[in-house]
Amino acid sequence: MATDESKTIVVIGNGMVGHRFVEKLIEFDHDRRYKIVTFCEEPRAAYDRVGLTSFFAHRDAEKLMIARLDWYQEQGVEIHLADRACKIDREQQIVYSEKGTAIAYDYVVLATGSFPFVPPVPGIQKHGVYVYRTIEDLQKIIEHGKTAQSCAVIGGGLLGLEAAKAAFDLGLKTHVIEFAPRLMPRQVDDRGSKLLVQKIEELGVEVHLNKGTKEVQGDGKVERMLFTDDTSLDVDMIIVSAGIRPRDDVAQECGLDIGPRGGVSVDDLLRTSDPKVFAIGEVALHSGMIYGLVAPGYEMAEVVAANLCGQEKQFAGTDMSTKLKLMGVDVASFGNYELGDDVATSMVVEDPFQGTYKKLLFSKDGQTLLGGILVGDASEYGTLSIFAKSGDPLPCSPSDLMGTGSGGGGAAALGGAASMPASAQICSCNNVTKGQICAAIRDNDLLTPAEVKKCTSAGGGCGGCMPLVTDILAAELAAAGKSISKDLCEHFAYSRQELFEIVKIKEIKSFDELLASHGKGDGCEICKPAVASILASLWNEHILEASHKTLQDTNDRFLANIQRDATYSVVPRVAGGEITPDKLITLGIVAKKYGLYTKITGGQRVDLFGAKVQDLPDIWAELIEAGFESGHAYGKAVRTVKSCVGSTWCRYGVGDSVGFAIRIENRYRGIRAPHKLKFAVSGCVRECAEAQGKDVGLIATENGYNLYVCGNGGASPRHADLLVADIDEATAIKIIDRFLMYYIQTADKLTRTSVWLEKMEGGLDHIRDVVIHDSLNICDELEARMQMLVDTYQCEWKTVVEDPEKRAFFKQFVNTDEAEPGIEIITERDQQRPADWPEGNVSLVELKGLGGETISHDVPSDNRTWVAMGHESDFPVNGGAAVKYGEVQIAIFRATTHSDWYACQNMCPHKNAFVLSRGIIGDASGVPKVACPLHKKAFSLKSGECLTGEDYKLQVFPVKVDEGQVFVQLPPQETLNASLATRLHCISACDAQKSRDLACAQG
Repeated sequence: MATDESKTIVVIGNGMVGHRFVEKLIEFDHDRRYKIVTFCEEPRAAYDRVGLTSFFAHRDAEKLMIARLDWYQEQGVEIHLADRACKIDREQQIVYSEKGTAIAYDYVVLATGSFPFVPPVPGIQKHGVYVYRTIEDLQKIIEHGKTAQSCAVIGGGLLGLEAAKAAFDLGLKTHVIEFAPRLMPRQVDDRGSKLLVQKIEELGVEVHLNKGTKEVQGDGKVERMLFTDDTSLDVDMIIVSAGIRPRDDVAQECGLDIGPRGGVSVDDLLRTSDPKVFAIGEVALHSGMIYGLVAPGYEMAEVVAANLCGQEKQFAGTDMSTKLKLMGVDVASFGNYELGDDVATSMVVEDPFQGTYKKLLFSKDGQTLLGGILVGDASEYGTLSIFAKSGDPLPCSPSDLMGTGSGGGGAAALGGAASMPASAQICSCNNVTKGQICAAIRDNDLLTPAEVKKCTSAGGGCGGCMPLVTDILAAELAAAGKSISKDLCEHFAYSRQELFEIVKIKEIKSFDELLASHGKGDGCEICKPAVASILASLWNEHILEASHKTLQDTNDRFLANIQRDATYSVVPRVAGGEITPDKLITLGIVAKKYGLYTKITGGQRVDLFGAKVQDLPDIWAELIEAGFESGHAYGKAVRTVKSCVGSTWCRYGVGDSVGFAIRIENRYRGIRAPHKLKFAVSGCVRECAEAQGKDVGLIATENGYNLYVCGNGGASPRHADLLVADIDEATAIKIIDRFLMYYIQTADKLTRTSVWLEKMEGGLDHIRDVVIHDSLNICDELEARMQMLVDTYQCEWKTVVEDPEKRAFFKQFVNTDEAEPGIEIITERDQQRPADWPEGNVSLVELKGLGGETISHDVPSDNRTWVAMGHESDFPVNGGAAVKYGEVQIAIFRATTHSDWYACQNMCPHKNAFVLSRGIIGDASGVPKVACPLHKKAFSLKSGECLTGEDYKLQVFPVKVDEGQVFVQLPPQETLNASLATRLHCISACDAQKSRDLACAQG
């Protein structure tokens, strides 16, 4: 915390860059010489503006938050929300806000960012025109999108294409209007733009280049756009994303030097014309350059924070390298990608079939890489951008780097992380070099990528550098004579592949049997699901059989995906995307009956969100009666087979993509694997089903189908590779059988097919040899095992609905049929007792109210009694269940290793969700634990301490079993209920006051 002698730093702006400065100053200021005050114009603290588009999917502002308000309080940072700092009195050194707050300062850091540029077009202020900058902007777009039919986005740059994706996802007919002759004119060249336009238009978004907007027409609202070439476009919504302008008004008003086109002029120390005032991020003009990306802003923030704390750093500028996924298309540019032929020689590889474009610029002698552009496949970006930035001589020829040389190669020819210099910047978000990572590994004896990330912050931003971080770790450990452990976890000294072979050869049928013969301890949340997946892939028994049901995480355990509020989603299978009107009506009826939110998924089916765990069997009974079956959206399993309409409807279709997709989905439905699997079938090379972005993709040709494998659109997007061309349906099924079973048998836990391929020695050629040419002589076995899984398929939900014992597993409480939305006992700690409470030996019990509010009351410990909670048969072996005790919930766990029983609060204190009874139990170094099913935070079942390092703690309670009855030692029910009822009244009044305060704060 700051002291009385501390100097005051006022940070104007609490965006990503402003917040990063606050973080870095706290990190560097060991002597606490500074008091930090920050002003935030928006009603919430810093959030991830780079990930703004994801808001359209989850509609939850909290998921974008970078830091919660309690973090600022813990760090002693004074934050003013919903209050704009509007004036700097440089003579008196005082910052004034719009609400009248005055803060005397020693230094000011301007991090005011930028504002969207709205061109001065007649009619642009009409209703229905929006900018794309804040969460509030997005909320307005979503609301207007409910009634709009079409949307035009003015601007084809980075933000413009993000805005277009958002409008497209809202179901609007979407147009992109770009004044320049190409999209992303600052990042890609003409040929790259041409491919980008092609891919975007294939999605159904129209791109209009060389279009200047002349007027927005309409009677008080947007109805039409008139262009400078006198053409027009009928739309009823417009999003303006035509660039940004530095938000330098406060700086101008106080007389700081401003650039001719805006921006606060700064030197290499980021000082403005007033040495007491600094500027960072998009408001700062450095050497004539405004940086519109977050990474340079982060670097600026670190430079200023370091210098204020006695270090010596300068900002020497940075490149504008970017890697993005826009409209589902990889786009990246790095280094000096705009150099002319006078200083650079370029090489281009364009593949119209794969939809990829790669342009690299080399020095005239071909010795160094200067920059490049990648469209369609940016998987090489990390390695290429580092070499371009370093300026070091290449260890290979340009042709090898392009992948056109005799040795092929691509970026792999650079030698990977091992050949990079120590100065190479691995993590641009947090400015971490290879040398810093290597030193941290050696000095701190780091053994896992997670430890490296925690120690160095590498990978703590966008996460795109984690593959390189992992490679560096592997190289360092190898140099030290160590290796990254392939052990599944502390309980099994085997990899997943080795365990698969053990289970298969010895025909082991349960986790307990495998643990007894090849493991140790009680197991954990890592090995239990992995082994459960192996057992399912080999023997295909129902996931809720007694020996399996507590092995899986909550999604598989309750056959539904858990949501952030501890409710679940219901996702029936819609094979190939084909559905009847009657089934659509059933989905609507069920959703209305149970109050569920509905959404069309990218896999061509309907998600129903918000189902209570106890309602799941009843919901599925109605769906099964209507002909639906489980969609396995909850499992690491085959999910969907996406299809276009194919030759049935489309004038371009050459194959029955819908029919084949249905046959494929019905064959492979529900098959468990190391990770989720997604398929697609396109009816022609126009690729409307996006088959080349799937684990298994088929594209119809005049001669059959081309089969692609190992693509995915996840966190590390990758185009699929062509495995075999022009095969008929029967041959395709045979090869897919082999491919899937080979992947299931050999992949590591939680490994997508794309990563599996990248790590496999021999790569695609090896897979082709195995599954097509039968080089290992195992194809008959692979086919037989897959056929067994197909033949033993069962709809998991139908089995549950028809089995009363399995249905009972979904009760909210084992000791009552009542249901509760949320109440809880949470922690015990010392606190002053109420004045009217009796003297004596007491302890404090905190409750959680219906809204999650903390409620405290002292309870005499000698008043606690043993309370019967049910019969031991009510609680699953090696698992947990919830009980209701008056107005609170308790989780009770039954472990078999030492016939131990445990009880604790049912609410995870991390997100205040009532889910702990659904967590996986096990041990960590002999300490019994439960892992929260929401965010995997583990807690000791003996002490309640959080085992993953955070400052959370559970209340735990003694448990005993007497003649088959389970007892928990608790305070009297009426004491807790009375405390709850008394406190809820106060909370209601408090919340009302908070609402009034917030309304005032927002004006």
